[in-house]
Amino acid sequence: MGALVGCTALVLAVTGTASAQPGRGLERQVLPANDGWAAYGTGTTGGAAADAAHVYTVTTWEQFRAALADGGSAPKIIRVQGTIDADGPSCASFAVPGYDFDTYLKTYDPAVWGRTKNLDGEPDGSPEGLRRASAAQQDTYIKANIPANTTIVGIGKDAGFKGAGLQIKGVDNVIVRNLSFESPLDCFPQWDPTDTADGNWNSEYDSAVIYGSTHVWMDHDTFTDGDHPDSTLPYYYGRIYEQHDGELDIVKGADYVTASWNVFEDHDKTILIGNSDSASTAAVDRGHLKVTFHHNLFSNLIERAPRVRFGQVDSYNNHFVAGDGYSYSYGIGMESQLVAEHNAFTLPAGAKTGSVLKKWKESPLTADDNYVNGVPTDLIAVHNTEVPGEILQSGAGWTPTLRTKVDPAKAVPGLVDHCAGAGRPG
Repeated sequence: MGALVGCTALVLAVTGTASAQPGRGLERQVLPANDGWAAYGTGTTGGAAADAAHVYTVTTWEQFRAALADGGSAPKIIRVQGTIDADGPSCASFAVPGYDFDTYLKTYDPAVWGRTKNLDGEPDGSPEGLRRASAAQQDTYIKANIPANTTIVGIGKDAGFKGAGLQIKGVDNVIVRNLSFESPLDCFPQWDPTDTADGNWNSEYDSAVIYGSTHVWMDHDTFTDGDHPDSTLPYYYGRIYEQHDGELDIVKGADYVTASWNVFEDHDKTILIGNSDSASTAAVDRGHLKVTFHHNLFSNLIERAPRVRFGQVDSYNNHFVAGDGYSYSYGIGMESQLVAEHNAFTLPAGAKTGSVLKKWKESPLTADDNYVNGVPTDLIAVHNTEVPGEILQSGAGWTPTLRTKVDPAKAVPGLVDHCAGAGRPG
């Protein structure tokens, strides 16, 4: 309990308010009023109203999925105890008869197949068709659909999932707290010879995806690649055999999401808000994707913290710690309206401050009161000086109102580094 008490005391000292709700156990806590976009309208209560018959303690993947399926959308609380391994079966166990990776490599070698045609049209009996069928079997096993009115909470400091893909899809009112997520490892990435001039291996499976859902609170969770960082992955056709996708994706018209006090670390493509620029996607996403990020630690990431399309995204009081291979933090995409304020960035020697922002489309943003290596920095002005070919415009066009007390940017590293992540709920 020492770390928990210490963080509660630290939050109280800096903010003047404790983050816990006195008298309520962690599993019964609800999102506080005004705590980000997930507090909008009806707010987010998850399964706080669950009766005794709908409170479950689970220690295995099978128990977890059974608890999700029991009781439909009646309020439920699922208490996760210990680490639940969703990728226990070997990759070979998911492979359909006839699938052989060596044959796949020989068939689609760019020297044989070329680089101008993708594999989407390959028939079911081809190596690509057999890969698709194998991937479908893994997909069925490692994904878990979360119903409405659900709270999933880790019990203690070591609770979480290894290799799971939580699907918060088309539902309302979900809370996920105090859990560690080790990214799923895609057993069957697809080769796309047309993805960049050199081709790419593309994988599926996010640790969590919020797809068309509303009122979701992700709090005090830790997302990492764990035992399988990209540095351990092999190369084929001269490209990394990428077996990871995102840590948290928010897509397909999802709305009213708050991500607070989480740790996102050791990953490449971390968080995607809005997954396409296409007209069909715009029709679904425009006017939605309202998301708040506050008091999160983004550590040793390459990019997408987050990459934003369409959404009104409020990002404040976060700490970004760049490491080797750092590309950018905020991706400014199609019709995005990002407000990035009161954040702290720790960049290593040689990293350019202008790379914190990456322009993908012409979308003005607000970026005030941010500190880089302890120094107040105008992120937009520095970006425009260092990257004159990608000028960014200031002014997101809206002002966030759903915030609890905002901490001084200079205090953010000490506060967030000590108190964010699983095992440290306030």
